[in-house]
Amino acid sequence: MQNQTFVTEFVFLGLSQNENIQKIIFVICLLVYIATIGGNMLIVVTIICSPALLGSPMYFFLAFLSLLDASFSSAMTPKMIVDSLYERKTISFEGCMIQLFAEHFFGGAEVIVLTAMAYDRYVAICKPLHYSSIMNRRLCGTLVGVAWTGGFLHSIIQIIFTLQLPFCGPNVIDHFICDLYPLLQLACTDTHIFGLLVVANSGFICIIIFSLLLVSYSFILFSLRAHSAEGRLKALSTCGSHIAVVILFFVPCIFTYARPPTSFSFDKMVALFYTMLSPLFNPMIYTFRNKDMKNAMRKVWKRLVVFLDEK
Repeated sequence: MQNQTFVTEFVFLGLSQNENIQKIIFVICLLVYIATIGGNMLIVVTIICSPALLGSPMYFFLAFLSLLDASFSSAMTPKMIVDSLYERKTISFEGCMIQLFAEHFFGGAEVIVLTAMAYDRYVAICKPLHYSSIMNRRLCGTLVGVAWTGGFLHSIIQIIFTLQLPFCGPNVIDHFICDLYPLLQLACTDTHIFGLLVVANSGFICIIIFSLLLVSYSFILFSLRAHSAEGRLKALSTCGSHIAVVILFFVPCIFTYARPPTSFSFDKMVALFYTMLSPLFNPMIYTFRNKDMKNAMRKVWKRLVVFLDEK
């Protein structure tokens, strides 16, 4: 089948066509985006400026996760913020493909990082005597490399298949971002097979990894019986934060991709959750009850104040 694509741009319907509601959306999305970038980059800077934290695999992965969250949000939210100021919301065909690639690239990498963080907690709690030898710098660097590579491969597969689809006329996307299922509805061909590929490449992967993560955290929590009360409390606090982030990320992912390519009225609300709210909540969840992070932030803040005073 020859790819006959005549579409040069797509038109988003966005969250609302009402001008007043669009102004409210602009303000809310802008504030959420500023808080997301500020919160995640604060974590990255704090960990980088704190040698004790940077030397810990858990915080090393946390810094990487925060960088991914900031990048994931930046791939879609700024365009959405700008679009809320205009009545006609357009994106070029190339821009749509770039946004689609970035969304799945950073999302795919985040799946692997969350898995690496679960493995780190498993080793720390279940094999504490071997922790430093297992979770060494080389393994941590390798896992980060695997995350980048896995995210790239996952995303490039989606893009290659999407570019094979012919778009011969319809170009109105009932969404605020370029994503696979809304694009499938515009293709001028039978997309049944491609829909199954999306489910396999995104949906089943989410289900399998989410299930493995839940099993691993259940095993970790079960093994805490052998620890002291203080050790159990600290481990529960850390694992609780990790489990909350995993649920926030994977549940919307599973709902979106692990089903036939059909549209539901609340798809946009689910997308709003994983594109904006999940990256916003992650830094809050990880720092809210984490004494090490809060103490490190205070030290970095004091250092910054001293530096500014000297200036």
